[in-house]
Amino acid sequence: MSVPYTGEDEHSASSIPEKLAADPEKNVEVHHVVPLESVFDDPNIDPEAVVLDDDSPYPEVRSAVANTDDPDMPVNTLRAWVIGLIWSIILPGMNQFFYFRYPSVTVTGIVAQLLSYPLGRIWAYALPNVKIFGVSVNPGPFTVKEHVLVTIMANVGYQSAYATDIVAVQRVFYNQIYNFSYQWMVVMSTQLIGFSIGGIARRFLVAPPSMIWPTNLVTCALFNTLHSQHYAGIGNRGGVSREWFFLYVFAGSFFWYFFPGYIFQALSYFNWVCWIAPNNIVVNQLFGYWNGLGMSLITFDWSQITYIGSPLASPWWASANVAAGFVFFFWVLSPVLYYTNTWYAKYMPMSTRTSYDNMGQQYDVKRILTPESTLDLRLYEQYSPLFLSMTFAMTYGLSFASITATIVHTALYFRKQIWVQSRRSLSEQPDVHARLMSKYPQVPEWWYSIIFVIMFIFGVVSIEVWNTQMPVWALVLALIIAFVYTVPVGMIQAITNQQVGLNVITELIIGYALPGKPIAMMMFKTYGYITMAQALQFTSDFKLGHYMKIPPRVMFWAQVVAAVIAGTVQLGVQAWMFTNIEGMCDPHQKDGFICPGTEVFGTASIIWGVIGPQRQFSHGQIYYGLLFFFLAGAAAPAVVYALSLRWPNSFLRYVNFPVILNGTSYIPPASALNYVPWAIVGFVFNYVIRRRHFSWWTKYNYILSAGLDSGVAVSIIVVYFALQYPDNGAIGLNTIQAWWGNTVSVNTADYGPRGGGTPLLTMPSGVPFGPKTW
Repeated sequence: MSVPYTGEDEHSASSIPEKLAADPEKNVEVHHVVPLESVFDDPNIDPEAVVLDDDSPYPEVRSAVANTDDPDMPVNTLRAWVIGLIWSIILPGMNQFFYFRYPSVTVTGIVAQLLSYPLGRIWAYALPNVKIFGVSVNPGPFTVKEHVLVTIMANVGYQSAYATDIVAVQRVFYNQIYNFSYQWMVVMSTQLIGFSIGGIARRFLVAPPSMIWPTNLVTCALFNTLHSQHYAGIGNRGGVSREWFFLYVFAGSFFWYFFPGYIFQALSYFNWVCWIAPNNIVVNQLFGYWNGLGMSLITFDWSQITYIGSPLASPWWASANVAAGFVFFFWVLSPVLYYTNTWYAKYMPMSTRTSYDNMGQQYDVKRILTPESTLDLRLYEQYSPLFLSMTFAMTYGLSFASITATIVHTALYFRKQIWVQSRRSLSEQPDVHARLMSKYPQVPEWWYSIIFVIMFIFGVVSIEVWNTQMPVWALVLALIIAFVYTVPVGMIQAITNQQVGLNVITELIIGYALPGKPIAMMMFKTYGYITMAQALQFTSDFKLGHYMKIPPRVMFWAQVVAAVIAGTVQLGVQAWMFTNIEGMCDPHQKDGFICPGTEVFGTASIIWGVIGPQRQFSHGQIYYGLLFFFLAGAAAPAVVYALSLRWPNSFLRYVNFPVILNGTSYIPPASALNYVPWAIVGFVFNYVIRRRHFSWWTKYNYILSAGLDSGVAVSIIVVYFALQYPDNGAIGLNTIQAWWGNTVSVNTADYGPRGGGTPLLTMPSGVPFGPKTW
């Protein structure tokens, strides 16, 4: 059992070896005081604090993660595998089916986490305690470790695999229908190469205590609450228990979402200033939520606030960096550029994800293609250059800047950390969780290497045997990019809860390297960007298993098996849909299977792979100025680092330019509707309440986030299947859907004609804007 801390412990004459020798196999912590020190200037840590080494130095981790372990607790059970495999079939299949439909719904991993708990309890209650081939059918009560394993298997592939869109775009846009072997190898290689890279990088991104992965703390808190786990980090504050608090919040969140989600949708897009002046274009551009800059500030919809992640999980200093970047680039710089008509911006709405031609209409890529889906330069010169809305162009510039800022920031701030971790074993980590996990057999790195080699062969075969326009050297280059950025981006995400995306930079590189080859562009982007994103998703799951003390080898097999099953199921569902649903991906498909994601993905393949970046960003082109963001991104962290050496204890230690530059990468389609309330909520809970009511924050903060997230996730599914999916959304069409509360936010210039926003200027009919030649 755990021994409470007493003042004598700090001054104990016992040597550290004697204390370590007293550490038994389970459920007992070592008690000696260690100074908080880090091999880099960690903004999440208080340099003045002193804690016992029997717990994490981070209060966020202490409040959500138990500092004990029971190695004998059942985890690798038949029950966990059966429930986990069921979820790894149902969730990917269901979400893949609805991915091609509009409106759509996504059943998230948190739904599986919630439903697995009663399923496990029912199994423990109802099934007999017998053995089949030596395997126990009912090993006793459903344990928290089994629950974690089930949830990880559900999370691995619940979202549509990025590579399935390659298959869909090849079919819809380029009339390329390849057999299932090609499809399966592309999906498996893109998913599991990321897994192998994540496994190799775990010594840098999982083992160090400074890699806290804030989102996992909400998940851990929910696990421990559902299973009534009690540990020192919760504190001794009185009041309602965590279990009842979760139930109250869950119920409130579930029922409240019916208002912004269906009954009174203006509460979601609460652009109240636009209601006052619905036809004033400038007011709507500044205060609008649909296609404006969102200076109306508030929303009453938790799903909008968490569109970019839970504000209760992100450290406040990181949220402040995101907020600062948003205010400067989108509330100051973007309006200045827009109203001075930079890049002809006045002829387009302020903030959309649409590309435009010189008539202000959506860019029609089919007008510039040959029958072989390559660029017809003569048609392109007759038609129009491609234009972007102001916030879309700004997002591209910030993406360029974040790529160079990430490398420079990592080199300046994390170089010592990377060097130390490359030589440190798990048992040598200054962290109780790492020491507890060191007792389990670790996964040899050659296991990950074997998966990498096999999946690399799959990738080579798929691009060489079938016509993908992509040479092997491009595959190697894409994987090098993913590998180089996994650790820097992962360290930033693990500390700040913000991930730097590689989608734009991979599109830029392949657009210059292989112009006019859209299939190669899609493949390169997927192997470069999604491989890293998958690596970090698996790494995040590794950290969840690390916190919850799941044996690493059990985790390894659960993730691999679930990933293979999920990808196979998604491809099977997709193949069935294209075979059996009439008019699949047609814009007027009668049941709503219009494939909006496939349309966007295919259009991007043409913009970047056919038109190419050289006609948008090269010298003399419209958006050439955005390339200078690369230089700005490299210089900014260096300047701050130099200043922080002069003033080491100033606010500069909290300035993180990769987060400032990349934190707003969801714009568009996100807007201030998502960012400003997110920052406000983060400030209230993770700054004000954390400082003034720390005991309340420690006990309830992450449970509040889990309860709100869970209630909304379940409510969205109920609203969709009960009120929106039936009758193709015609329920209440002339009643509840038509009342003022559901129409006021769209009857504005902010929403504009057909939801496309309203430009400030329009040319006379038939007269184009922009340059005369391109």
